[in-house]
Amino acid sequence: MSKHKVLVAPSILSADPLRYGEETKSVEIAGADWHHIDVMDGHFVPNLTFGLPLIKALKKTAKLPLDVHIMVSNPDDVALSYVEAGADILVFHAEAAKHGHRLAQAIREKGARPGVALNPATPLEFAFSMAPHVDVIMLMSVNPGFGGQSFIEDTVDRVAALSKWLAANKLQDKVLIEVDGGINEQTGTKIVKAGATVLVAGTYVYGSKDRAQPISALKSLK
Repeated sequence: MSKHKVLVAPSILSADPLRYGEETKSVEIAGADWHHIDVMDGHFVPNLTFGLPLIKALKKTAKLPLDVHIMVSNPDDVALSYVEAGADILVFHAEAAKHGHRLAQAIREKGARPGVALNPATPLEFAFSMAPHVDVIMLMSVNPGFGGQSFIEDTVDRVAALSKWLAANKLQDKVLIEVDGGINEQTGTKIVKAGATVLVAGTYVYGSKDRAQPISALKSLK
């Protein structure tokens, strides 16, 4: 069971692209904790999404932290541009970073909280060496690239193993376990029990007319 309060980060990948300002405001009013922004470059993942202009624009209006997840093949080159644009949390992929420790340190020095993400098939060991240097470890529960995918059930065991490892290394109060992909009340229940503390939900929140209901459901999971 997670001792931490569950944080909900609605993913704007599932918001109406013609109304990002109104959409992000609606989830703020509905009780969200972070805004999750998926940056995809068309190389590291087979999709192209947002870039620096949207981060800068959202930073001017958002009242919540911007949780920026860069799914790019060159995080060492571009991560700090996203921090400068307004990212409060900057999560890069372990599979793509050439110098992960240095990058995490540089992100922190720029004033953002560093995080590292792992794809579903990436061994957890990739996170262990980075854990003392980051504030967030994100486990992808779908293969990244598109919203609306089905949750990969193995993720529950991965969250539990990571949670156990963090506790054994006295890092459970320093590092948040974030899970991204296919999150709803059913899948959320399983991963929060396993130790997840930040839930990224796209379709489940933005696909609902009453956004307060899904956000409240996720935040009340134990």
